[in-house]
Amino acid sequence: MAVLAYSLGKRIINQHFTIKNAKLISLALVISLLVFHTASRYYGGGDSCEWLLSRGRYLGENVWQPYGCIMHKYKSNEAKTCLAEKRVAFVGDSRIRQLFYSFIKIIAPEQREEGIKVIMRTNTSDLRVFVKNDFLWYPEANNSMKERLSSWIRVSIAWSIKLHSGSREALQQYKVNLTAIAVHLQRLADHGEVYWMLQDPVNEEVLSENRKMITNQQLDLYNEAATEVLSNSKRNGSSRVKLLAASRQAALGTIAQSDDGLHMPESTRDVGAMVLMNSVCNKLLKPIDGSCCQTKPPPNLLQKLAACFFLGSALVLLVLHLLGNNHHRRPVPPDVESLEEKKPVTAAAPPGPKAPFLAVCKMGIIMGYFYLCDRADVFMKEQKFYTHSTFFIPLICIFVLGVFYSENSKETKLLNRDQTDEWKGWMQLVILIYHMSGASAFIPVYMHVRVLVAGYLFQTGYGSPVWDKYRYFGLPSVFPLQVLFRLNFLVVVLCVVMDRPYQFYYFVPLVTFWFVIIYGTLVMWPQILQKKANSSGMWHLVVLIKLLGLLLFICCFAFSQRLFENVFSVWPISELFELNGSIHEWWFRWKLDRFVMIHGMVFAFIYLVLQKRQVLSEGKGEALFSGKISNLLLFFSVVFFITYSIWASSCKTKTECNEMHPYISVFQILAFILIRNIPGYARSIYSSFFAWFGKISLELFICQYHIWLAADTKGVLVLIPGNPSLNIMVSTFIFVCVAHEVSLITNDLAQVVIPKDSVALLKRLGTMGLLSMAVLLLARNSHPTPGM
Repeated sequence: MAVLAYSLGKRIINQHFTIKNAKLISLALVISLLVFHTASRYYGGGDSCEWLLSRGRYLGENVWQPYGCIMHKYKSNEAKTCLAEKRVAFVGDSRIRQLFYSFIKIIAPEQREEGIKVIMRTNTSDLRVFVKNDFLWYPEANNSMKERLSSWIRVSIAWSIKLHSGSREALQQYKVNLTAIAVHLQRLADHGEVYWMLQDPVNEEVLSENRKMITNQQLDLYNEAATEVLSNSKRNGSSRVKLLAASRQAALGTIAQSDDGLHMPESTRDVGAMVLMNSVCNKLLKPIDGSCCQTKPPPNLLQKLAACFFLGSALVLLVLHLLGNNHHRRPVPPDVESLEEKKPVTAAAPPGPKAPFLAVCKMGIIMGYFYLCDRADVFMKEQKFYTHSTFFIPLICIFVLGVFYSENSKETKLLNRDQTDEWKGWMQLVILIYHMSGASAFIPVYMHVRVLVAGYLFQTGYGSPVWDKYRYFGLPSVFPLQVLFRLNFLVVVLCVVMDRPYQFYYFVPLVTFWFVIIYGTLVMWPQILQKKANSSGMWHLVVLIKLLGLLLFICCFAFSQRLFENVFSVWPISELFELNGSIHEWWFRWKLDRFVMIHGMVFAFIYLVLQKRQVLSEGKGEALFSGKISNLLLFFSVVFFITYSIWASSCKTKTECNEMHPYISVFQILAFILIRNIPGYARSIYSSFFAWFGKISLELFICQYHIWLAADTKGVLVLIPGNPSLNIMVSTFIFVCVAHEVSLITNDLAQVVIPKDSVALLKRLGTMGLLSMAVLLLARNSHPTPGM
């Protein structure tokens, strides 16, 4: 009965929830959300700067999340750059003095409070070379304050309540005094930025006897009065004085930790100081992970040209549609990660003239969504925050789904197609959860994900033929060119539309580089065809010599950083591998997995030799080797697997782990392959759920940068504000539908851009080469943009 219900459930889901219906639903969701967010911005008022100053919540204990935007954590050199030669003044009592201390410690983290007190008394410090910082003691709002007002200001209310015992007359006098001061505040705001901090709450239970009259009710009355006065005292139709309420919201959650009930814990004061720093500096320094208070730059020349290209394609499509319909069938796409071509069941009809323009138009719509998500000020963004539950709970859920969709495989060979698709699928889903949850902060998870990235490159080496696929070399055999197109098409379009360098999407340059190296190695003389390999074992030795030569090539680059930099710093190669004017990121990524690709090739070579010698038993239900050998290999595989996990969990720093990773990651990969393939029953089943995602794993990896994550992967895209769980479900649903459609579009265009006719292919390659050079020159002359 349970099996029947299980099968029936899967059948109902597959019949009524097709990918076509899912894409229609996602399109409706995008349009609805776009209308909602646009209307909210237009009619609801407020912007990310107002959200930063007024609202937020704690993620965990000490991580503050402003409403709808990402707050950058400023470092000392950034703060000094932003505040250079600016005058910054804090006005108030001892609570403001503590905020002043926290502000100074952003600029000089090594400075202690005692040192800051000395600075204030002696008025001499290296800090004043960079920033003119002052704290002015004015515990009450009165006329003497008018002469000392500066670009940063806040008046103490607690002292007014204390001195006048919370009388109503004192509150009225406070309104009168503040109304008089407000005029000067508005004038000061014409020359700088003026902030009025609302009073933080107090813990009435632990206040000393001489402070018992300071109650939260009284503070609320004074805060309401300040808000009313400053809102009504407008200059030129608007109030230029900014109300800082975020620190008060942060204090509401931490006031219980106050020692005396009046002064806030250091973590809360740091929130207020960092909010001020973001409000002042984000618009100047424009940090990637600081979306609050930033104005989006206008589109550059390349982005405008891309928009014109997509609009022009839409017009051509409309003309063709009016002239007549042209139906076409989509050919079956190859698997770009495994580098093998799928055989269609029936030959697909050649695409009509409408097909490429329809694909380009769809791509244009999708790129519009990318731009709105991560370049326009439409949707909200929030920062990541790692907890074990945010990583491991989704991980458990997807593996339960993977088991639910387990099926019998039609193939039973080692690393058969169903199995490799499954492998890529679950690896990609784990990597997505890793990025969304910010799990790179947890070293054991970081190291295991590094192995997953290495696993992709291992499949690149394994999927590349050692000798039996030389039919793909040369013209008119276009398979390698189509693979390169499919690998790079989405990234090249994103580089133009999102104004990012090629190296920003580091995984694609990495796979592309190794793909070219693999085929370059195998195509060199002497070429080993399958006939030669079958006729004489001597050709196996030639293959090994080629692999050894490739290993020496890798070692030369790995142990000579200067040689590496000299090669990849030459223009136009440097345009492909530089990030922020440096190839350091490319060097780090390349070096981290420098051996795993050749490990994959050696594994493929050994597998083919064992297969030829008929050592392997790959029948359904059969163990891969004889009983004793299978048991022994399984035992060692499990030991290696567990040993690596223990080692990864004991690493102290990422640097230490990364030094060992290139040499030992292959053992974890081989252990997984043997555990997955030695038992015949394990080799005969696979998860269709994971395999489906494995077919679009490349698109999922790239698309996540801008339409699932945000701020170039530094934050999380917020489509449904106020409900993180619903937001992640909706954004994930749209993201997966987009990735699947991009995969189909890429396949359609690959058939057009890389035709089988040799003459047409050479012409199009020449055209693409000229266009690429033009784009590189335009990008080189445009303003540099910050990288990942």
